[in-house]
Amino acid sequence: MAGNETRMLLLGAVALFEPVNGYQIRRELMSWQVDQWANINPGSIYHALTSLTDKGHLTRHDLVDNGRPVAVYEISATGRTELERLVADALRTVDAYNGVSFYAGFSLVTLLKRPDAIDHLSHRLKALERTVKELDAATQVKSLLAPPHTISALRLQLDKLRAERAWLVEVLDDVRSGELAFAGDAPDWAPAAEDPGWQMDADRKRYREMLRR
Repeated sequence: MAGNETRMLLLGAVALFEPVNGYQIRRELMSWQVDQWANINPGSIYHALTSLTDKGHLTRHDLVDNGRPVAVYEISATGRTELERLVADALRTVDAYNGVSFYAGFSLVTLLKRPDAIDHLSHRLKALERTVKELDAATQVKSLLAPPHTISALRLQLDKLRAERAWLVEVLDDVRSGELAFAGDAPDWAPAAEDPGWQMDADRKRYREMLRR
């Protein structure tokens, strides 16, 4: 699972900012604190970029920028297909004890078209409702057989799932109403003036010129 999350986040970062160099991808993902919640080692990002390039999911361009060599990445057609698969699976699959995959997928949800986001999140809501019902029933049965602290732990997971279900209902309302922007929509947010993203955008424009995009 961790491998899927790493691939998904790297492919997603490239898709969001392409053409983009490896340092920028690393800096961006670290700003998402993926080393804390996705267990991605900062030093492993360059290795993962090479692996994704070898698989054909990314295209690497070796450029000379202001006299310095730089590796710039774009996502390929197969990489985009793989990214869509990974995000869909992360959004639709409910794991009662590990929410990292969903968190990673939801961080990239704006890459989807609105109807696809609605479809995946609606599927997740139904899966959440089934999981809550099943875990609630299991808690009732185990309360007669298991130690009290075990039942308390199950109830904690049940409360988390119920909270996610309530949150997801609100998110779906926002998605359907157009409150949140998706692929093809006009941007609904801009970073602060001092955000490094503005430099990344300037670099991207320069890379596009160098690549004759």
